[in-house]
Amino acid sequence: MGRQTYQVPFGTEPAKKPLKGTLVFYDSFERISDEELERAAQVAAMRSFSQLVLYPLHEATVKRLTGETVSAFYKRDDRLHEWRREQQIMRSVTVENWDGKRKKYTPLEAALRFVGEKYPSPLFLYLTADTANRFASFATFEEWIVRIRLVLDESPQHPHPRLAKFRQRWDTVDELLAKQAPDEQQDKRLHKHRG
Repeated sequence: MGRQTYQVPFGTEPAKKPLKGTLVFYDSFERISDEELERAAQVAAMRSFSQLVLYPLHEATVKRLTGETVSAFYKRDDRLHEWRREQQIMRSVTVENWDGKRKKYTPLEAALRFVGEKYPSPLFLYLTADTANRFASFATFEEWIVRIRLVLDESPQHPHPRLAKFRQRWDTVDELLAKQAPDEQQDKRLHKHRG
């Protein structure tokens, strides 16, 4: 088997991966561990997102969405800012406090419109399996799922019928981490041909 040689102009450097889109982690962050935040950052970095947005929910939003009570918004917000400063995985991490500034219940649709206008598209929404099932139960789910994609922390044990219907519009974290970015696959093929 013969080797192939390639000629490139002197000083040529490999093309940098283009950064694209925004991964928005939408949660109360009451029970999200640092390890779970790191997994979200790993997905954002590996899939070349331009940024990771942590979107903590106001207490009134959490109460309406889940029926649970959570600690004060500022405490959860402060914790996320501290994690953002200490993490080394993703360069561009933003803690979005729009929900906290409103100081009242914010419908998910309003939050999606807000982040869709403020951050670069395409928009990927990072949710827990439980929140994804709740989102799928909303009447507006089918309207939104064709405009955004979902990333779930894990596959729901009993997915909502609408979530199951639009399975092609969401992936789990493990599925995304198992996939190689297309640029990495191309690099491996080139390396294989050179070797």
